[in-house]
Amino acid sequence: MTVIRQDDFIDSVADALQFISYYHPKDFVDAVHQAWQRELNPAAKDAMAQILINSRMCAEGHRPICQDTGIVTVFLKIGMDVQWDAEMSVADMVNEGVRRAYTHPDNVLRASILEDPAGARRNTRDNTPAVIHMEVVAGDTVDVQLAAKGGGSENKSKMVMLNPSDSIVDWVVKTVPTMGAGWCPPGMLGIGIGGTAEKAAVMAKEALMEPIDIHELRERGPASRAEELRLELMEAVNKLGIGAQGLGGLTTVMDVKIKEYPTHAASLPVCMIPNCAATRHAHFVLDGSGPALQTPPSLDDWPDITWEVGEGVRRVNLDTVTPEEAAQWKPGDTLLLSGKMLTGRDAAHKKMKELIESGQGLPDEVDLKGRFIYYVGPVDPVRDEVVGPAGPTTSTRMDKFTDFILEQTGLLGMIGKAERGPAGVEAIKKHRAVYLMAVGGAAYLVSKAITSAKVVAFPELGMEAIYEFEVKDMPVSVAVDAEGTSVHEVGPKIWQARIEEQALEVS
Repeated sequence: MTVIRQDDFIDSVADALQFISYYHPKDFVDAVHQAWQRELNPAAKDAMAQILINSRMCAEGHRPICQDTGIVTVFLKIGMDVQWDAEMSVADMVNEGVRRAYTHPDNVLRASILEDPAGARRNTRDNTPAVIHMEVVAGDTVDVQLAAKGGGSENKSKMVMLNPSDSIVDWVVKTVPTMGAGWCPPGMLGIGIGGTAEKAAVMAKEALMEPIDIHELRERGPASRAEELRLELMEAVNKLGIGAQGLGGLTTVMDVKIKEYPTHAASLPVCMIPNCAATRHAHFVLDGSGPALQTPPSLDDWPDITWEVGEGVRRVNLDTVTPEEAAQWKPGDTLLLSGKMLTGRDAAHKKMKELIESGQGLPDEVDLKGRFIYYVGPVDPVRDEVVGPAGPTTSTRMDKFTDFILEQTGLLGMIGKAERGPAGVEAIKKHRAVYLMAVGGAAYLVSKAITSAKVVAFPELGMEAIYEFEVKDMPVSVAVDAEGTSVHEVGPKIWQARIEEQALEVS
């Protein structure tokens, strides 16, 4: 009979969540590096370079890889011969571990979880509760797999009930382009096949806990239909040419994971969940001997990559930029931004719209005319930081507000992650504004360009408050120009055609 102590369990959960907030798995680092080495699209190659540089910086500085430090999902396999020395329930112990990890004073993680999701949407302030799946199994240990999953990739999850004769490959190839780039490729796809609707979804999430090993599978050859399907899907998805950050390129996914379960004769449930460039997961086993703590990797595991300012890079002063200057920028141009910008996400946009429509107007500190707004919810700073990791959030969520805000405020430009939807692009074209893209998955790197940060409005919104950032040489790409041309529309089409015409190796 194994006795698992309450403190050992809580400490192990908290340690693992802190660990994965700043250490990428080695298999992921290796896979991105390999993709970077063979990438032919300079824009995609540059994005992956920023992801790798950010990853090493986070490993060195013990700060979050992404400002979205995720919703915690935990898979527990509890041995039937385990006895607990605990006063709390298993779920309460997990949540206490989450609470301690996310409020750790040396590495505060962003609290993103809201209670009353269809109502007031109040932040729980400590990122609890976790989503917990428990299974009682044979044995005398507690096996724990946990992950912290960002909203950008989680929001792109797809579910379908296919007919038994339908092609899973056809559905995936048709569906992946509809996900856009908000899930921050290159990443992984977890696919659950069979069971029932909810079983397929759980399997898809659990599949993402596995290491990247598609190259080993390719070398040894598939031993089952599921492994054949992994290889087939990997090649088919990468031939779409979506590429890193949706800019077009050779690598969209670095692995495809599949879990299966028997299903009803009339059914073929399939769920697909992507993992982003901030993939975060850990595995440990408690055997009664004490806490199971993570082992730090060697910094030698990270490639030595630098990001150089190219000759064609434009330097932009945000304090003096004019609409005429912005109108000269073209999709794919790299800019280095310096000066002051405001920030604002979903809740801030909703509040701004309400204030304008009520006649009250915006606070004096939120004068958007001729300025840029950055879609970000930063991590709180620690020690001598100006701000914590501050990477972009998914911009399409702001599309519903874009025409109104541009019309009413004279805003010149927006900065965010991934593509804009049709409504957003049309509004940008209509008002001759511009949309710039920062790399998702490079939050700590981006934060180093921020020289000052202060909350100027709506402090009650927490991480969704409006800040004023002052930045120096913040790297971004022009994603939608004043004519309404989107790099996320033209880039993947160009690279899909190149892959097909030139038979370029994609996986």
